[in-house]
Amino acid sequence: MYVPKHFQFEGCAEKKNNIDVDITKVKLTDIDLLQEIGKKTFVQTFSDTNTEDNMKAYLAEGFSREKLLSELCNDESEFYFATVENKVVGYLKVNTGQAQTEQQCPQALEIERIYVLQEFHGRKVGQLLYEKAIGLAQLKEASFVWLGVWEKNLRAINFYQKNGFVAFDQHIFQLGDDKQTDIMMKKVVQPYHE
Repeated sequence: MYVPKHFQFEGCAEKKNNIDVDITKVKLTDIDLLQEIGKKTFVQTFSDTNTEDNMKAYLAEGFSREKLLSELCNDESEFYFATVENKVVGYLKVNTGQAQTEQQCPQALEIERIYVLQEFHGRKVGQLLYEKAIGLAQLKEASFVWLGVWEKNLRAINFYQKNGFVAFDQHIFQLGDDKQTDIMMKKVVQPYHE
């Protein structure tokens, strides 16, 4: 049986730019690692363009153990780690159904987060996490994939445009006391058929 490339990552390595990247599903017992990589990548990505108070407020709320535990226990949310030599270097969070941060469509899949440590930017780790999300969308027969990306995060906007996403709306993302505009982007996906 033929298995598309993006279905082959779970539990096995993919070599990109001379590094082996494993994509594995996050378990409840991984909550400390999830909290650590979540906070670290968020700080690396946004601390230069946001106030220290707003960053502290968001990190305390958005990455609290209670919130992460709730998300990990939600059947309509899934997290995946990207690891290199057993070190977590990035992660993916997707939502379906009622877990979507905005109700776009019951058959849609939301990419809520793809974050990679800065030292692994440009080494295709984000691309592998993205491909995992698209594979999940196809497997779940989602009609489209959507996400919100901060209007000032040009690196991410370019990444998603390169992968076929188009802007369709915007929404407000609250970071501490700062109301930021996210560009909402989507991509139609075809379900996987054997």
